Amino acid sequence: MMIAEKPINFLLVDDLEENLLALEALLQHEGLVCLKARSGEEALELLLAHDIALALLDVQMPGMDGFELAEFMRGNARARHTPIIFVTAGAADSQRRFRGYEAGAVDFIQKPVEADILRSKAKVFFELHRQRQQIERQRDELEVAAQALKRADRHKDSFLAVLAHELRNPVAALSGGLHLLGKDVPPERAKDIRSRMDRMLTHLSHLVDDLLDVSRVSQGKISLKKQRIALSETLQSAIDASQHNLDAGNHRFIVDIPSEAIWLDADQTRVAQIVSNLLNNAAKYTPSGGVLTLSARASDGFAEIRVADTGVGIAPEMQPWIFEIFAQVEDHLAKAQGGLGIGLALVKQLVALHDGTIQVESAGKDMGSTFSVRIPIAVETPTNCD
Repeated sequence: MMIAEKPINFLLVDDLEENLLALEALLQHEGLVCLKARSGEEALELLLAHDIALALLDVQMPGMDGFELAEFMRGNARARHTPIIFVTAGAADSQRRFRGYEAGAVDFIQKPVEADILRSKAKVFFELHRQRQQIERQRDELEVAAQALKRADRHKDSFLAVLAHELRNPVAALSGGLHLLGKDVPPERAKDIRSRMDRMLTHLSHLVDDLLDVSRVSQGKISLKKQRIALSETLQSAIDASQHNLDAGNHRFIVDIPSEAIWLDADQTRVAQIVSNLLNNAAKYTPSGGVLTLSARASDGFAEIRVADTGVGIAPEMQPWIFEIFAQVEDHLAKAQGGLGIGLALVKQLVALHDGTIQVESAGKDMGSTFSVRIPIAVETPTNCD
């Protein structure tokens, strides 16, 4: 993202208004902001409020003169490094020059001012200030990138730990089942062992499928098989796929789907996968006996699908990151009942492939969550009339 450059401020200090106007006319340029002061006191107020690229100070002013103002500037943290050019009508003898440079001046200019010389010198300091601004922006961008890398590294470490746990359990169960089947076990016992091994294989298959899907989407290797589909049928497929998790949590499940048909140009399998993942996620993070709601409606050319729950909720500070890859809420890991924490990341990617959007709303801990998916409705195909 490109960040707009800030305007560059320069300060003119002179007790005569006509001198200020003349200097402003000489230096004014697009991207520059001229700040004017008629006294040292006014100048100090401006210096405290603004970042100044260059200060042109009249030496001879009533009250606080230019030298005194420069000394005050050197004692102020914000103005300490502001370049100063003294503008003087008097003779700049060696003693005056020494005092000026000691106060922090970078140059002296005699009145009447030669316009080209002043512009040339001022341009150097404006360009240096612009380069410093650019360096500061790059520093800030690097800091943001570094923080993002640290967060991604933490997520990766957490993911690897979860992956090891998720793979170890079914692999251990399969290994134990094979060992038992190698012994002389009763037929009923063997049937039960095979049934559990089958469930473990199904679980492993789902883990691998999720990993492959995320990898394919990230690399742009998933191509949607779009066709005209009825949203109600797709939602029913998602419900069927998630029914086991819905039943296991003893949740009250509410479905609110309009009776009128809503048509999409979409990949039915992938849309069902989006909704099924959201339903499974809601079931995992909702305590037993909670309420889950699946609703849909047509709105402004989009099909809006909402999955709401009365579960553990999402803290406000976590909501911007909830769709990042491997970004599981740490407090929720114990309640996740298995999974790699990539379901919501996959959902977001699949929604984006359908030119849609997804948002999450949650009032906070134990306040439930609502995920809203918007996918464009199919454009009506005109019929031919004889």
